[in-house]
Amino acid sequence: MRDLYAIIEKIAPTSTIVVIEGETGTGKEVLAEAVHSLSPRAERPFVIVDCGAIPHDLIASELFGHVRGAFTGASGTKEGLVEAADGGTLFLDEIGELALDLQPQLLRVLEKREVRRVGETRAKKVDIRVIAATHRDLRKLVAEGEFREDLYFRLAVVRALVPPLRDRREDVALIAHHFSEQLGRGGFALPDRLVHT
Repeated sequence: MRDLYAIIEKIAPTSTIVVIEGETGTGKEVLAEAVHSLSPRAERPFVIVDCGAIPHDLIASELFGHVRGAFTGASGTKEGLVEAADGGTLFLDEIGELALDLQPQLLRVLEKREVRRVGETRAKKVDIRVIAATHRDLRKLVAEGEFREDLYFRLAVVRALVPPLRDRREDVALIAHHFSEQLGRGGFALPDRLVHT
């Protein structure tokens, strides 16, 4: 974790793209928020996109926005989440779940720093920092043809691996104490058998 914190401190002031890897529940989003809050973009938006939770037929519109009449039900123009993050940070949670057919559009956003709403012909420049997270092995997905290699290399400028809590048992008591304080229950000590198992 100390190595991970050192990486965060080094990359936070930059606009470097980061991929945070780790099992579900290891705190990848908290880490992304830390990178954003330590960056010059801290006062600007931190926009979260859960790539695994948005239905496939809606994700292009959610990410890139759309213009009126772009598809059935598009009764008005809508700003996408990429535009909403302009000047700030776009956090792509569970990037490994992003459909293959949408990956070229995301690659264009990363390469050109521009976004084109669904149904629009002109692109708009955006100033965003991208942080992605995944519990999946992106290199394996690339080998299996489920994730574009060029997108992977564009995203994985810096890779940060968050170890699972079972590999950092010394943190259990600190985390439990932190949540106890937040819940207003005061500090407490965990039994040794729970800390050292």
